[in-house]
Amino acid sequence: MSSNKESTARTLIVALAVSLVASVFVAGSAIYLKPVQEENRQLDKQRSILAIAGVGGAERSAKEVQDFFNTRIKAEVVDLTTGEIKSDLDPKTFDALKAARDPKTSIELTGADDIALIKRREQFTTVYRLQEEDGTFAALILPIRGYGLWSTLHGFLALKPDLNTVIGLGFYQHAETPGLGGEVDNPKWRASWTGKTLFDADGKPNIEIVKGGVDKNSPAAEHQIDALAGATLTSKGVDRLLQFWLGEQGFGAYLEKLRAEPLASQEGGH
Repeated sequence: MSSNKESTARTLIVALAVSLVASVFVAGSAIYLKPVQEENRQLDKQRSILAIAGVGGAERSAKEVQDFFNTRIKAEVVDLTTGEIKSDLDPKTFDALKAARDPKTSIELTGADDIALIKRREQFTTVYRLQEEDGTFAALILPIRGYGLWSTLHGFLALKPDLNTVIGLGFYQHAETPGLGGEVDNPKWRASWTGKTLFDADGKPNIEIVKGGVDKNSPAAEHQIDALAGATLTSKGVDRLLQFWLGEQGFGAYLEKLRAEPLASQEGGH
C-alpha cells in the first residue's frame, strides 16, 4: 500500500514538473515570438495599404514593401477634431486602436454619433500620403473601421489628389461570413469602388451602397456601389462606416484643411 502511494506521488510530481517546464517553454516562446508577430502584422498592414492605393502589395517582398514605405509613403498623425497634424506624435509607434480604447485619448460615441458602431473614437489617428518619385502628392490613404454583421471591419480608403475620387477600398481584418459578408474581399466588388466619387458639390459625404444593382445610366451612379448579394447588414455596415469617417466625426476637419491648401503644399507633404 505504501509502495502504491509513493508511486502515485512520484507520478504526480513528474506530471507537475513536466507541466511547469511546458508552461515556462510556452510563455518564453510567446515572449520571444511577439516582436516577430508584431513585425508580420505591420508588414501585412503595409501590404494592404499599397494594394488599396493601387501600387501593388502582395507581389512585393518584405524588403520591397519596407523600401517603398520609406521612400514613397509619408505617414502623419492627425488630430481628428481640428484636422491639424500632430508633429509631436511618431506615426511609426503611435497606435490609434489602442488610443481608441483609452478614455484619456478617445471620445465616447452614442446614438446618432455612432453610426459606425465603434463605441469610442480615438482623438488622433495615422494617415498616409503616397508620393510620386518626384515628391508629388499622388494619393491619400485613410484608415476606416466599423461594425458589419459579426465583426468590426478594419480597412483603408485611398483617394486621388482631388480628395473625392476613390482609388481603392479594402479591409485587412474582419470576421464576416465567408461567401456572404466575407465578399467584401471579392476583387470584383473591391474593383467596383475605383473611380467613384464620395462627396457632392457642397462637400458633403454622398456615397451609397444600393440593393438591386446600380443604374449605370443614372446621374447618381458615380456615387453608388452594388450591395453585396445576401449580405445586407454587412453592406449597410460598410455604408455607415464611410458616412462616419468621411463626416464631421471622422476625417471631415482634416479633409477640409487639405482642400484649403495650395496644391504646391500637397507636394511632398507639409
